[in-house]
Amino acid sequence: MKSLTINASQRESVGKKATKALRNAGQVPCVIYGGDTIVHFSAPEIAFKNLVYTPDVHTVEIVLDNGTTINAILQDIQFHPVTDKILHIDFVQIFDDKPITMEIPFETTGNSRGVRAGGVLRFNLRRIKVKGLASKLPDVIQGDITELRIGNKLYVTDVASEDYTILHPDNTVICQVKTSRNAVAEEEEEGAEEDAA
Repeated sequence: MKSLTINASQRESVGKKATKALRNAGQVPCVIYGGDTIVHFSAPEIAFKNLVYTPDVHTVEIVLDNGTTINAILQDIQFHPVTDKILHIDFVQIFDDKPITMEIPFETTGNSRGVRAGGVLRFNLRRIKVKGLASKLPDVIQGDITELRIGNKLYVTDVASEDYTILHPDNTVICQVKTSRNAVAEEEEEGAEEDAA
């Protein structure tokens, strides 16, 4: 999994006044949970651009001004309801020996037979919630849809891995090929041609 580095300043005062002053100075107040102590810090809003405004998932290396480095993942983010400026970010500290829970983006590989026959690929999930060690988690989870005909579904069990545990029920559908007009007849013709060949 990709990692980003954010250079940050540890916060001593965490009251409303101090937080407002930070935001006025273009800084984002942040918190890291999960370690021995809760760590409050701030960093310029632009430092989070590649972390927040992307479909990719990253681990984050937070380098504090006192020389401490903390590995973490983004847990929660709050935006201003009008301006969409980042108001606050929560991180969770990660450790080599402790599993973490993350939502990993899903993407398809292959070209579905049902789609070639005129069907439409519909997604139920764009991200899959998994639990595992940070070092074992992939940047993206891929699922092969080549054999999906019209009416077929791809389930979370089809993309299972020993590297992580999927936190959805086994019968959760990731995507499916839905029918469209003329699609069924075309697929039947394609099947007949394959039988003749």
